[in-house]
Amino acid sequence: MTFHAYSRTRRLGAALCRIQDGDGVTRTAFESGYESLSGFNEAFRQLFGRSPTRTGETIPVMISRVPTPLGVMLAGATEEGLCLLEFADRRMLDTQLRRLERHLGAVFLPGQNCVTRDVSKQLAEYFEGERKSFSVPLLTPGTRFQREVWGRLEKIPYGETTTYGALARALGRPKAVRAVAGANGDNRIAVLIPCHRVVGADGALTGYGGGLWRKQRLLELEGSTSAL
Repeated sequence: MTFHAYSRTRRLGAALCRIQDGDGVTRTAFESGYESLSGFNEAFRQLFGRSPTRTGETIPVMISRVPTPLGVMLAGATEEGLCLLEFADRRMLDTQLRRLERHLGAVFLPGQNCVTRDVSKQLAEYFEGERKSFSVPLLTPGTRFQREVWGRLEKIPYGETTTYGALARALGRPKAVRAVAGANGDNRIAVLIPCHRVVGADGALTGYGGGLWRKQRLLELEGSTSAL
């Protein structure tokens, strides 16, 4: 994104929030620096896919970069909670963004809010070895089964690991190992929903969207022991 495009997106994002807070479209357009209402409406439609008068169901998701010792992560959050935390080079990132757009009716805007600032602070503490749990509110749209799996992942203690089979048994679905593995791979909130704590039945590292080397580093950071 060029600096001009970034500035334009930030300005229209702020305009969206103002309109949703009850400000009039005309006033918002001119106070946002647009010289004509038609120009504002066209720019708004190009970015958000709808006119300023049809923003009631649009949910802004603020996207910000979070530097970590394992590489840059992208954090995405509404005012309600964190809905995305992925390493920026993850190949599935675009897919996850499209899914969030579909689930939430979301538009993605560069910037921060209180949730992204909190996750940035807490991640820094985690990587410094000063934090073992997180208090950031999470927003995890998905199927009922996916949410059950993600909820189980959150219960894996810091410093321990489990297996896909053990997760399936804990859910009362011992034959659903492949489905559990799929839901694990669809997790879009890395570290906070600790899918890196799931290993193979023999204790070997298995697939991780952020790369196996990151999975190993995360487990080393936590001093993980087996909890099969």
